[in-house]
Amino acid sequence: MLKWIRENIKGDHLIWFVVALLSVWGVLAIYSSTCSLAYREQGGNTEYYLIKHVGILLMGLFLMWLTHMVDFQYYSRPAKYLVYLAILLLIYTLIFGNDLNHAKRSITIPGIGLSFQSSDFAKVALVMYIAQFLSKRQESVDNFKKTFLPVLIVIVAVCALIGVADLSTAAVLFATSILLLFIGRIPAKHLLALIGSGTIVISILVFAIWKSDTDIGRVTTWKHRIESYVSFVGGDETAESYQNQQANIAIANGGLTGKGPGKSEQRNFLPLAFSDFIYAIILEEYGLIGGLFVMILYLTLLWRAVLIVVHSPKAFGALLAIGLSMTLVIQAFMNMGVAVHLLPNTGLPLPFISMGGTSLLFTSIAMGIILSVSRFSNQSETENEA
Repeated sequence: MLKWIRENIKGDHLIWFVVALLSVWGVLAIYSSTCSLAYREQGGNTEYYLIKHVGILLMGLFLMWLTHMVDFQYYSRPAKYLVYLAILLLIYTLIFGNDLNHAKRSITIPGIGLSFQSSDFAKVALVMYIAQFLSKRQESVDNFKKTFLPVLIVIVAVCALIGVADLSTAAVLFATSILLLFIGRIPAKHLLALIGSGTIVISILVFAIWKSDTDIGRVTTWKHRIESYVSFVGGDETAESYQNQQANIAIANGGLTGKGPGKSEQRNFLPLAFSDFIYAIILEEYGLIGGLFVMILYLTLLWRAVLIVVHSPKAFGALLAIGLSMTLVIQAFMNMGVAVHLLPNTGLPLPFISMGGTSLLFTSIAMGIILSVSRFSNQSETENEA
């Protein structure tokens, strides 16, 4: 077994270890948090969701292994076409997608009945495109028309199309894109101008929405979430959402060391305990110590990605690794922030821990690409030293 691992598992071994820990933790948390759901939906078959999650997880780990075997430089070639495909898929989703809570986020593949969220594909595609575009334009990064404007148009197009149905994902992706542009040496004056103008436009839109009494689908949902969050922070218990109440109880029950694996009580009352609020269940069962350990695992992924960037001889590899890792880590901390009421409800899953679907598969692919950068960068260093 050790020989097989040495021959077939390449790249940063600590990243592999962290992903394995998060995956195991996710399996335990899913099995615990889906008990009530299994009794309601599957007649008490508590293994149903566990088996389903493990199946998707194993498929994701296989995709992670497969993508890490491919030299990351090959991902540069289709990057432009993938982001164009992502834009087309996002448009198709908004028109023909599956409608859930006034939002069209997923589409169903004809014939096999498999549905997936096009935004998950778009996140990976956009980061690949930005990394490829900036690596090719390093000699003209100061040129507004030739470099900044073209890449900005693509970023805004993708994020706007995602934001119609999933504002949280769009915000994470846009923030990651801006950080990636900064790391890619786009002048700060261009980025500050973008942030300033964007803040003004968003402020006007928020003010208009806030004063409007019209029901506008997802816009109304965003408004209610923000109102609930503001009321909760202000201490108005009558306006506090049921989710926040139950998450609060779970966190309080966990204390420092937790109640123990599988002993959560709030899993029976907390909506979406297996996805959006799974971190609250972790805090209840494993306590503050367990919650901090999960945070450290995500920070470790970011730290190792930074080391990969430092040792990558190619600009494309460096930008690709840091962009994908930031997307994952920012999403993780937003999910955890929601669970402890630092942020309004976002609907973002906790990577490798929340019950999986296409989000888990594309997260695995992204991690495999990061490992590919680590693997082939190390090979380049070894060859240069020889």
